Amino acid sequence: MDFSPMPPEFHTGTCFDAYRRLGAHPASENGQAGWQFRIWAPGAARVQVMGDFSGWQGIDLEKDTAGVWSGFSADAMQGQFYKFNIQGQNGSWMLHTDPYGFFTELRPGSASVLWDIGGFSFDDGEFCAHRSQRYDQPLNIYELHAGSWMRHPDGRWYTWAELSAALLPWLLEHHYNFLELLPLSEHPFDGSWGYQVTGYFSVTSRYGSPDEFAAFVNSCHRAGIGILMDFVPVHFAVNADALALLDGGPLYEYDSDVGTSEWGSHNFNLYRGEVRSFLASAAAFWLDVYHCDGLRMDAVSRAIYWQGDSRRGINRGALEFLQTMNQGLHDRWPGAILTAEDSTAFLKVTAPVQYEGLGFDYKWDMGWMHDTLDYFSAPFSQRPSLYHSVTFSMTYFYNELYLLPFSHDEVVHGKHTILDKMWGSYEQKFAQARLLYFYMTAHPGKKLNFMGNEIGMFREWDEDREMDWGLLGYPAHRGLNLLCRRLGELYACLPELYCGEYHPARFEWLVCEAKDEGVFAFLRTGPKGSRLLAVLNTQPVSRQGYPVCINGRCRAVPILCTGSPEFGGDAPAPHPVDAGEGGVWGKTHTLHLDLAPLCGYLYRLE
Repeated sequence: MDFSPMPPEFHTGTCFDAYRRLGAHPASENGQAGWQFRIWAPGAARVQVMGDFSGWQGIDLEKDTAGVWSGFSADAMQGQFYKFNIQGQNGSWMLHTDPYGFFTELRPGSASVLWDIGGFSFDDGEFCAHRSQRYDQPLNIYELHAGSWMRHPDGRWYTWAELSAALLPWLLEHHYNFLELLPLSEHPFDGSWGYQVTGYFSVTSRYGSPDEFAAFVNSCHRAGIGILMDFVPVHFAVNADALALLDGGPLYEYDSDVGTSEWGSHNFNLYRGEVRSFLASAAAFWLDVYHCDGLRMDAVSRAIYWQGDSRRGINRGALEFLQTMNQGLHDRWPGAILTAEDSTAFLKVTAPVQYEGLGFDYKWDMGWMHDTLDYFSAPFSQRPSLYHSVTFSMTYFYNELYLLPFSHDEVVHGKHTILDKMWGSYEQKFAQARLLYFYMTAHPGKKLNFMGNEIGMFREWDEDREMDWGLLGYPAHRGLNLLCRRLGELYACLPELYCGEYHPARFEWLVCEAKDEGVFAFLRTGPKGSRLLAVLNTQPVSRQGYPVCINGRCRAVPILCTGSPEFGGDAPAPHPVDAGEGGVWGKTHTLHLDLAPLCGYLYRLE
């Protein structure tokens, strides 16, 4: 058993494997096998560990000069429950979950569970060896809440094995190559969706054991699917039996007016070295122990600015923490993907740390998402005044490496689902949803779509109910789903849609001033000069022979029409069109295209 002091990096905030020393681990003492317990609680007067192995009687731990308490039990065994009993300086005692515990009993219980995290053997070496940030590869992410994608008829959650068997074929059919899981760190309240965490190193017990989750990740890798974990580095749950006031006073949280977040949770004190090491280690834990392929960092705006409010100023300590953590993760896992959920205009979020950036690989394009949904939810008569909200995204797109999200946050709390946001009649909603997803696919940027969007949910997402799978029995929903599959296939196989997409020369507006007609057209150019033309008619009026001016003689060969009968529409099949001589705005030729109402078209230019 190693009772040596924690390394200096733990106290300076640069430790990425604190979970190897703190918490509970199998060990031996004087030839006896058992478990070692260690917890950092510098302000505590006394600390005990108690659990099934002690009849829930306290075993006193010894404190070192750095505030780490240690002890050993020869009676402890895998699977037993335990907690730390901590006495504050005021004499009061409180039972706490192990901050570094690897497993927790099912809520409403909160005891930690003794678990050896080295019990599963992965066979995903080849997949892991070829991981990359996918800058010039398709990145199509399916965002999923593990407890509400599909459930048993009696309402029970699927286990990890059951979810794997049902989910992987669905992902492959839709050509998703990454799965992003809403937070799986242990959390007591289902309605928090995992964003108010109590166990940062404990995969939630709702769906199975840590080994069963490891097997799920391994199965995804064997199917060619990467795993992104939703990670919450800014705030944590206020539960008194978890991190809050762990040693009797503020420890992980700020002791000031910024100690509480807008969600009622505690904000991490990102200026304290041991707290930084806790979070950096928690982030590394998912990549190391469970072979996850990256992290989506939640609420980054609340780290950039105090309380997320730019008027309160930049939080320098939090920025330093993000830079140190991101650089450390990239140094250790070069192919890991780190994405920032950030709605601010703060610059260099995706620039490397050595160039004064925050070191993320991608930033969620919240502006694109809001502007696009505002346009498609507006009455047709109001769209001319909103026309340039659609074109605006390309004025700032090259400032960062962007990811286009239609996430869980857009289909809850009275915001309506993506399909139901669309303006118009029942039929028009489906036509516009098809057009919307076509626009998302054709627009530069990596893609993320929340579960249920691909089948046209009308009911807002509820974490306590499975998706409305019966909708696929209706033609309109089935047609929308078939279009989503086709778009995923095109995105996966057409390099014009993903290769070099962050280079300005690979995108060109051809129609971006037709606000009265509601028509948009743009080119996407591939690495070898091949060209795709995307055209959108966002008004419920057909346009016959609509002119799209272009340079050079070419033929536009149709690849996709979102209004085709197979997708639930009634648009005529498009035909190849030759560009005629003569154009405007410096263009030499013109394509005359027939555009059906509320319809999108993809052409290859030959």
